[in-house]
Amino acid sequence: MSLFRKKNVEQMLAGAQSAGLKKALGALDLTFLGVGAIIGTGIFVLTGTGAVQAGPALMLSFLIAAVACGFAALAYAEFASTIPVAGSIYTYSYATLGELAAWIIGWDLMLEYGLATSAVSVGWSGYLQSLLHGFGISLPAVLTAAPGAVPGTHTLFNLPAFLVMMAITALLSVGVRESTRVNNIMVSIKVVVVLLVIAVGVFHVTPANWHPFMPNGWNGVFGAAAVMFFAFIGFDAVSSAAEEVKNPKRDLPVGIIASLGVCAVLYVAVAAVVTGIVPYAQFANISHPVSYALQVAGQPWVAGFIDLGAVLGMLTVILVMAYGQTRVIFAMSRDGLLPAVLSRVHPRFATPFFTTWLVGIFFGLIGALVPLNVLAELINIGTLAAFSMVSIAVLILRKTHPELPRAFRCPGVPVVPVLAVASCLFLMLNLQLITWIAFVAWLVIGMVIYFGYSRRHSKLAEGNR
Repeated sequence: MSLFRKKNVEQMLAGAQSAGLKKALGALDLTFLGVGAIIGTGIFVLTGTGAVQAGPALMLSFLIAAVACGFAALAYAEFASTIPVAGSIYTYSYATLGELAAWIIGWDLMLEYGLATSAVSVGWSGYLQSLLHGFGISLPAVLTAAPGAVPGTHTLFNLPAFLVMMAITALLSVGVRESTRVNNIMVSIKVVVVLLVIAVGVFHVTPANWHPFMPNGWNGVFGAAAVMFFAFIGFDAVSSAAEEVKNPKRDLPVGIIASLGVCAVLYVAVAAVVTGIVPYAQFANISHPVSYALQVAGQPWVAGFIDLGAVLGMLTVILVMAYGQTRVIFAMSRDGLLPAVLSRVHPRFATPFFTTWLVGIFFGLIGALVPLNVLAELINIGTLAAFSMVSIAVLILRKTHPELPRAFRCPGVPVVPVLAVASCLFLMLNLQLITWIAFVAWLVIGMVIYFGYSRRHSKLAEGNR
């Protein structure tokens, strides 16, 4: 039964008050954090991949992915407002499903957030190189991509991807208030760039390019939706900031739902524009599809702005995902499931300084050495599993703690959480077999660590002894 021991919700809330993290964020900051995490590689890079797979029906793929995320977002909003503690779904699972489930989901989140930073650093590198190429500057080929990432080109190490990870790590390590100020500025620039794409591109749309609308049938649409799901990852990272929010019961639900809604509308509009400008088949092997569409439309000045906006905008995704990952690790370490050094707060910066640099260097190297397409599917399967878990946990908490004050209540319980689980499982089934194999291997490693270390060092286990 020790595998199912649960944390006391009241004690968790009390412990959060004395954790030492600074309460500095409001609803607008959280919305910007969410938009900053969501709009990035998914729209600036993977749009081309999705268009090749789904054709102009990429618009439907985005809608399907948004609906799946929307169901999970409502569950996240209820939990975040009820248990505003660092650690996101890991913390929620610990209170509802027990320690083993919490460990699995925490281990899963470490993979999701970490690989997300790696993947976005690779996409950022592609747009930076496109921007530099416009000024006649080119890096040595061996330092432009991971080994085997570019067919026919000898590449060894993605240097720009590694360097941007180090810069974001340095920023995060010195304080959350400073990080969110930078994030808010860059998110504003990014949203302006996306609106510019829509405003200028709509006048260059050729409706004939939307035919055939669904060239690969529903299989293509669902397959693209499983990949495009990556484009919406990020709103869940908002809940990781729970202990640093001034008024979490009100601001967390607003930040989670608002950021997802804004991005869903922008994504569908951009998909409609780019597939209307460029025939979908032409996006094959294009690493910067949005700016490419504006180049085809004869608007190179807008394409240059898009490259610049993507370079700045994707920085915010790395920042928010890295932030979310360090807070999950912080929470797991504080509970004794990971070594205590990982929850040590810097006396001056009030951040988990050592953890921030440890994961920054590790996933920076992964981004420099692993191709983007491999990273994207691994992130998706981990996130879909996490979203399923939080939806199940909402149902359990309603039964076990009906008396808890809930500033936001997920509507349509139990239907909405069940739909969230069903839609997430459906998208998982559309991922490749190799992705499932890698995911299972990661979980096996996690089980070895849990039974070898975490189970015995758990704070709950110490309390029981």
